[in-house]
Amino acid sequence: MHLGYNTNGLAHHSLPAAIELLAGLGYRSVAITLDHACLNPFDQSCDRDLQEAAMLLANHGMRSVIETGARYLLDRSQKHEPTLVSDPEEGQPLRIEFLCRAIDAAAALGSDCVSLWSGVVRDEAPQAVAFERLTSGLSAVLNYADHVGVTIGFEPEPGMLIDTMTSYMELINHVDSPRMGLTLDVGHLHCQRETPIAEVIRQWRERIVNVHIEDMRAGIHEHLMFGEGEMDFPPIIAALAEIGYDGGVHVELSRHSHEGPAAAKRAYDFLHPLIAVAEL
Repeated sequence: MHLGYNTNGLAHHSLPAAIELLAGLGYRSVAITLDHACLNPFDQSCDRDLQEAAMLLANHGMRSVIETGARYLLDRSQKHEPTLVSDPEEGQPLRIEFLCRAIDAAAALGSDCVSLWSGVVRDEAPQAVAFERLTSGLSAVLNYADHVGVTIGFEPEPGMLIDTMTSYMELINHVDSPRMGLTLDVGHLHCQRETPIAEVIRQWRERIVNVHIEDMRAGIHEHLMFGEGEMDFPPIIAALAEIGYDGGVHVELSRHSHEGPAAAKRAYDFLHPLIAVAEL
């Protein structure tokens, strides 16, 4: 496995600076959250920025994934909107366009996957209607991903339409593709009491293409620094090693940018020894 860090926790750094920082700390992967100042796919400088990022990643021997959870990139006033469960007559097409551009970015960087989620149902649409919107929009994204040759890592997210592993299973029973993988956030599993986490990892070993990691408390969706929550990490890391997982394990501390370099170092110092032991 390749220890990595999400740039949403380094929001005050340019992407080149973030890559240099993480490489210097010892990280081997970076989860790149596309945002206003980070490979914005709607910006005219994106192609040039992608070339620079690709060179930096190659120079440092780092892997990458593309993350699509920027808060206000598509809507300046409403966090994460629009989404795949938005009304097709309103915002959903913009989300689909954004995700297809994210797929293009992943192809340019040779990234392991594009990570995405369903979204929150905000217009009181019935469950069946929201689910149909999701499956329709996701099918379009998967078709484009298959055309370009990029893997999708779908992430169940607390509070969204697809929030648990049970609802993820329902989703893949309706929309499946060789490109449809799983972004597994181990903190979300603990938050929603989907435990033991090691067993979930073993159960979904064939689908996992991306891992998010942070500390968390049961019932509270708050990403915490390691040691500030309740989670037991050695069995989690051991399970990832047991299944032969060879992708990125990306620290996600999106509210720690004010202390980004220190937070990244603390996370590395906590996790790296666990990974080294597990991979012996």
